[in-house]
Amino acid sequence: MITQRALLIAGPTASGKSALALRLAEALAPKGGAAIVNADSMQVYRELPILTARPGVVDQARVPHHLYGFRAVDEPCSAGEWAGLAAKTIDEICARGQLPILVGGTGLYFRALTEGIAPIPEIDPDIRVNARQEMAEIGPEAFHSRLAQVDAEMAARLRPSDPQRLLRAWEVLQSTGISLAEWQQRPAPPLFSGHVLHVALMPERSELYAKCDERFEAMLVAGVLREVAAFEEMAQAKKLDTDLPLFRAVGLAALRGLLYGALEPDEALLQAQAATRQYAKRQLTWIRNQMIAWEKADTQDSERLFQEIFSLIIKSGLTD
Repeated sequence: MITQRALLIAGPTASGKSALALRLAEALAPKGGAAIVNADSMQVYRELPILTARPGVVDQARVPHHLYGFRAVDEPCSAGEWAGLAAKTIDEICARGQLPILVGGTGLYFRALTEGIAPIPEIDPDIRVNARQEMAEIGPEAFHSRLAQVDAEMAARLRPSDPQRLLRAWEVLQSTGISLAEWQQRPAPPLFSGHVLHVALMPERSELYAKCDERFEAMLVAGVLREVAAFEEMAQAKKLDTDLPLFRAVGLAALRGLLYGALEPDEALLQAQAATRQYAKRQLTWIRNQMIAWEKADTQDSERLFQEIFSLIIKSGLTD
């Protein structure tokens, strides 16, 4: 019988998750080996690999990597869909006698996999289009008021400053006739419930913010502006909807502003770095409040972090 097992590594952007996962996977080679599975909602898309900090081809060649860059920008991947794919991938990796290492910063992905997610049916495409048109016409404040008239509970949970969640609540209600609040009370069973070690990276905030700033500067050197320019050209040619998930990639708004002359280079860099730090802060808050039972690693020192997590893997019995 195949032993179902997995190591889950969560953490904020720029915390060193991918490098840690790669080093752990290589260190586990004498114990059956390991494979890395993406759990980042932006890295599932094949576009913008530099901006989304996707592992490069050299790193991906060192150990097996799964669920990276497998979707096009106009093929959104929901948390529920990712969880189904991840569960299947975990089974395949375990069948090879390897340890699956899931790594990413999208907390909802981990929750969907290990706790289940509300089985909300697919949204009617016409309802989605109409909702976005209405939001654009009347603005978030009025749209929030309109939601409150038909779904007071969800409106009370949401702010007018969060248009994406307002749209989601409206679309679910209009498409299913049931409030998103009620759907969230109907979680599906978890897709994976094997032997799991949960590890959350929680580096000291000032060190993490410095890493965020350094990484965006490195992205510029690596050619992220050219990457965004090519993406923008493709998006215009295909007339892509800017509400698609990848358009929310951290730093994209600032780089688009630079491309179109709305921002000077220094301004774009500062805005992109600030957005990255703000995103990291939100991720830390999620981990602190939602991943309460996870093992926490609070160091930014790569050697100490590796030794700490490797020791946890051995003690937990995840390896053969």
